[in-house]
Amino acid sequence: MKKILFVLPLVAAMAMMTGGCLKVYYSKHVAFVPMPMHQEIDPVMGNWSVKLPFDDMNAGSFIFSRDENGVAKAFVLLRWGSPEWCVDVKVAGDAFSLRHAQHRVLIKGKVEGDKMVAELAECDKDGKQKGDWKKFEGSRNAPACPFASTCQIKLGEPIDLLKDGLDGWKTMDPNAKFGWVFKDGVLSNKLGLKPDGSWAGGGANLMSLKNDFQDFNLEYDVRVPKDSNSGVYLRGRFECQVVDSFGKDVNRHHMAAYYGRVTPIVAAEKAPGEWQHVSVTLFKRRMTVVLNGVTIIEDAELTGVTGGAIDANIDAPGPIYLQGDHSDADYKNMILRPAI
Repeated sequence: MKKILFVLPLVAAMAMMTGGCLKVYYSKHVAFVPMPMHQEIDPVMGNWSVKLPFDDMNAGSFIFSRDENGVAKAFVLLRWGSPEWCVDVKVAGDAFSLRHAQHRVLIKGKVEGDKMVAELAECDKDGKQKGDWKKFEGSRNAPACPFASTCQIKLGEPIDLLKDGLDGWKTMDPNAKFGWVFKDGVLSNKLGLKPDGSWAGGGANLMSLKNDFQDFNLEYDVRVPKDSNSGVYLRGRFECQVVDSFGKDVNRHHMAAYYGRVTPIVAAEKAPGEWQHVSVTLFKRRMTVVLNGVTIIEDAELTGVTGGAIDANIDAPGPIYLQGDHSDADYKNMILRPAI
C-alpha cells in the first residue's frame, strides 16, 4: 500500500477545510493517508462490486488485499450471510481464483482496468467441482474519501416513514407470508412460532416506496422479542442489524452492527421486549451508529453491501427496507432527515 506523506501544518489545514473532522493516521514522524496500490502493478487488488449469476439476491462483494508478507487475501460476500475470508486464494497478474468454503463455491476470473469478468461453480467441502461454471461481471469501487466524516453532514427537513402506515411501503416478494400490520403508530411483523417454539420465518420484506435516499440520518425505535431477528437496510444495501443480543459480547452480527462488516465498539443493547432507539447516519461512504444514546460505530467506511442487498452498487441512492423473513419485530418513530 502506497503512502502519501503530508507535513503536519498541511494536514491541519486540510482538517480545517473539512470541518475539523479529518481522520488521518500517524507514523512516528509524519501523518499520512493510505492510498490504494497502483492498479497497473497489482490490478486485482481493491474493492469490487459484482452481479452474481442468480435470478434474485445476486449482489456480491470482493475485497482483495495482501498481508504483510505479500500473500493475497480475499474477503467475499455471496448473496446472503456475511462476507468471509476465502481459502485457496491465488492472484497472478490480472487473474485470480479462490474457494468460498462456507458457500462451497469455486471462483475464478480476470480484471481489465475497472472491470471484472469471472465465473463460479459449486464444489464439495474439499473443493472438488460439482456444478457447471456460471459467468458474472463486476466493477471496481472507487476509494472512499479519506477526509469525510458523518459529523460534516447537514440535514434537511424530517420525513416520517411511517406517516402513511403500510401505504408508504411495498412487499418485496408477493409470494411470501405477509405478517406486517400497522396500529397506533407501530409497524409490526407478526410471524409467530412453530410448534417446536422456533420462529416461523418465511415472511415478507418491506421496502419504502420512496427510493432515492442517498446521505441521511435515520432514527427509529425498535422492539424485538427474545431470540428474534430483523434488520433495517439503508439504501436497500447496508443492513443495520436488529436482533436480540442483550447480555452478549460485541460481535459483527449483534444489535445495530453494520452487519457482518463492522463490530460495535461497545455493547449497548437493552433486554428483549424493551424499546430501543437507533440513530444511524450515512455520509460520503461513512456510517455512524448510536444505540440507546451510546455511539457504537463511528465513521466506519461502507466497504460493501451486506447479505440480502437489492444490488451491489454501493454509491447509488436507494430505499429503506425492513427485513421480515426471519422473525417478529416492532418499529415506530421512524424519521429520516436527508442531507442537504
